[in-house]
Amino acid sequence: QVQLMESGGGLVQPGGSLGLSCVASGDIFSIDHMAWYRQAPGKERELVAEITNFGRTNYADSVKGRFAISRDIANNTVYLQMNSLKPQDTAIYYCNADIITTSVNQLYWGQGTQVTVSS
Repeated sequence: QVQLMESGGGLVQPGGSLGLSCVASGDIFSIDHMAWYRQAPGKERELVAEITNFGRTNYADSVKGRFAISRDIANNTVYLQMNSLKPQDTAIYYCNADIITTSVNQLYWGQGTQVTVSS
């Protein structure tokens, strides 16, 4: 079994910063890409940022220059540092990872962590 566990969400004022973490645990052989998605009320889930196991990153245009994704390969962890937060960043943030176990290779999702940007 594989589990992704996010942490670090919460309430922050506009212009503030917040850091998210996601740890993958279980029967893991290796992890290819890891990513953060978000879903705001009434909207579809969208990609925020992704990172490969070679460290190549990709960001949504709406967060470029404000968010930074990184990962600790040895500890199966991905981070999202969010700066200059805006009310429109309010959403549930989900961790996603392409994980190879001893039996399968598939995408896994975390349960999500709420980020609210409000004064």
